[in-house]
Amino acid sequence: MTRDENRYWNPYLAGVALGLVLLATYLLTGKGLGASGASFRAGAAVVNAVAPSHVEQVPMLAATTEDGSPLKNWLVFEVVGVALGGFLGALTSGRLRGETLKGSTFPAGGRWAMAIGGGAVMGVGAQLARGCASGQALSGGGLMSAGAWAFFLAFFGGGYALAALVRRQWR
Repeated sequence: MTRDENRYWNPYLAGVALGLVLLATYLLTGKGLGASGASFRAGAAVVNAVAPSHVEQVPMLAATTEDGSPLKNWLVFEVVGVALGGFLGALTSGRLRGETLKGSTFPAGGRWAMAIGGGAVMGVGAQLARGCASGQALSGGGLMSAGAWAFFLAFFGGGYALAALVRRQWR
């Protein structure tokens, strides 16, 4: 497929699809969506492969091995599904190729450093908050939790405020 800069999935259709996925998740698992648990379980699997005695001694890590492998959890499959969905979305919109999206005056290395740094900050924040932003906003918001909606509005407000500061890097 050829890339069309203006070809994206319809955001309303994608939003309805995400809502249906969230509803199906509640109906099938009794839990909402989230991603930070999968990365924790992947880390627990690595530690379990290298130092299983350590996993047995740490209660939080030991809890991930109750069903056998730490990777035997629906959250892991959810994140794999997200990656496959992103791949499918890029493929069907003609946007599947290796590239670094950045402003013309900003170096690719700087863009990668900002992306990795931002991801690390989000990961630490998710561990401190005992959950990720997607789980809080989607699952908590879907349950009409006042705290989730306050977080959601503050999260996006902070994102818009920060965007004003870094917008020059995209020009």
